[in-house]
Amino acid sequence: MFSDHWIRKVLIEDLFARPCDRIAVRQITELRAQIVSLYALLSINTCALSFTHIGLAPAWLTLAFPALFVALSATRLVQWWRLQPETLSGHEARRHLRLTGILAIALSVVFLGWSFALSVHGGPYEQGHMAILVAITVIGCMFCLTHLPIAALGVALIVTVAFPAYCLVSGNAVFIAIALNTTFVTVIMGRILVNNFLAFIKLTRSQLEAERLAEENARLALTDSLTGLPNRRAFFQQVEALTEETAPKAAEDGLPFALAIFDLDRFKPINDTYGHKAGDRVLQETGRRLAAFAGAEVVVARLGGDEFGALLRRPAEGGDPAEVCARICEALRVPIRLGEALVTTGCSAGLALFPSAGRTAAELFDRADYALYHSKLHRRGHTTVFSQEHESAIRTERTIEDALHSPDLAQQLEVHVQPILDLRTSRVVMVEGLARWTHPILGRVTPDRFIAAAERCGAIHRLTATLLRKALADAARLPPEIGLSFNLSAHDLVSRETVAAILAIMGESGLDPRRLTLELTETALMRDFERAREGITLLRALGIRIALDDFGTGYSSLSYVHRLPLDRVKIDRSFMADLHSARGERIVATILDFCRNLDLSCVVEGVETEEQRTILHRLGGRFLQGYLIGKPMRMTALLDSLAVIERGAGGDASEQRLIA
Repeated sequence: MFSDHWIRKVLIEDLFARPCDRIAVRQITELRAQIVSLYALLSINTCALSFTHIGLAPAWLTLAFPALFVALSATRLVQWWRLQPETLSGHEARRHLRLTGILAIALSVVFLGWSFALSVHGGPYEQGHMAILVAITVIGCMFCLTHLPIAALGVALIVTVAFPAYCLVSGNAVFIAIALNTTFVTVIMGRILVNNFLAFIKLTRSQLEAERLAEENARLALTDSLTGLPNRRAFFQQVEALTEETAPKAAEDGLPFALAIFDLDRFKPINDTYGHKAGDRVLQETGRRLAAFAGAEVVVARLGGDEFGALLRRPAEGGDPAEVCARICEALRVPIRLGEALVTTGCSAGLALFPSAGRTAAELFDRADYALYHSKLHRRGHTTVFSQEHESAIRTERTIEDALHSPDLAQQLEVHVQPILDLRTSRVVMVEGLARWTHPILGRVTPDRFIAAAERCGAIHRLTATLLRKALADAARLPPEIGLSFNLSAHDLVSRETVAAILAIMGESGLDPRRLTLELTETALMRDFERAREGITLLRALGIRIALDDFGTGYSSLSYVHRLPLDRVKIDRSFMADLHSARGERIVATILDFCRNLDLSCVVEGVETEEQRTILHRLGGRFLQGYLIGKPMRMTALLDSLAVIERGAGGDASEQRLIA
């Protein structure tokens, strides 16, 4: 009936194997309801058998022993009823299983011996009752011990050996038949029990494996694959949980926690210079250094790109969040070795404190991000703590963003122009259109503020189109030999919608496209170089000229000059501050030579003194722009002063100062 392979498989590999923690807990869970039934069955059958022998057997067999046996069963029944399997460790679950198995076998021996002792004192009916009760009890016990097969088989083995032996000794043919039937049924039940247990083990293992895979998938879904740190989703889950937990008691507890965002300062040039694999190694090393700060009070995560986050729980004494951020920034400033090269990224940080900076995860993140933006602009390499001043600035910027969507925006905007002079001819050859916005409540809003706000709130394309229409309308009033230079936002060139709008507006204006130069910054090109190149190709196909603004201030300006079809570069005004020094003069001379060699016209911005104009003239600079030539002004004022500007360029400094 049982093959050798089956016996070896069941008895050695599964039944006698030490169950793992989670399988042991599952066994306890399944046994809990069945063991209660087991002890109830034993108690009822004990009482039934003792009742039929009252007056036939001694009182200690019919009253004392049953009372003791039922009390023990009831005690175990209550213990199992009160047991909470989910609270047990694997070790505790295995201990319960061992104790249950030992007690089951011991109780079966005691119950069987007591039954045999009673049968001596009864007649054939009482003996028949005992035989049937023993058969029923053993089958019932095996059912109840299905999830503990060692105990079930132990009970079955004891009964199938002792009961047939007792019946054979009695010589009663009916008893012998009952014993044989009981043995046969017990063997069949044993086979079924073992198969069921094996199915239970297989199912449990499958469930545990599925749970393990689900847990692993959940872990991977919350882990950054490159650095091994928690990812953005995991970070926000922890921040949200912490804000919900601490918000109700924030008032009395003071400063519960802080949220910090870190951004690497020089990651992009490293990535561009050494390649993406080197960039990945920098991010991995950054993640490793950040992980050194992780612990019970600090959670670190990679938020995306070269941006990382830290959740600083209530710090220990002396563990000010700003100081922790400063230590992290210091750790990230340590050079990283890439083969033979050493690179230094550095990092800036923004810090938002709960609850002063915000009471929700979104508010804290926005405030920390704003503080980071402030660090990148004004305190690169340091930590900025979000303050009430920043809150006021945010409110102002939101007001600006709301105003940018006003239907009256076009009436509030105007374009001023600043002349660009050709030193060789002493003539104005171009004007640069500069946006100006005067709001009825906010007053004069500077371009750097409202353009950045327009980019953030999605109003930049409407703003660009409005300003370009105004600039082209003004340019139509200029002499035909004077061109117009117009700045594009970093978002404009990579937007096919905006490029198409520029082409349409240019066609509507009737102005010769060759008179229009569009100025681009390196930031605009960095957003999406391929899309930017497509836009430039479309614009130049119409005859529009392209200039690279703020040349010399970015990391990759030379690369863009080499890779793009440009017509002009504009030397950033920052070079003028050092022009009087030998070193500054050599730098500007080098840029001018570079442009001449590539057949690019070059405009020098920020010219404010006669000394600068003299030096630039000596170096071969041709096109100048700055307060010395003329400040930004309305088109009417420019048209009225063109002759004065050109005479001043010819040497009449007194007249030129009047314009400046």
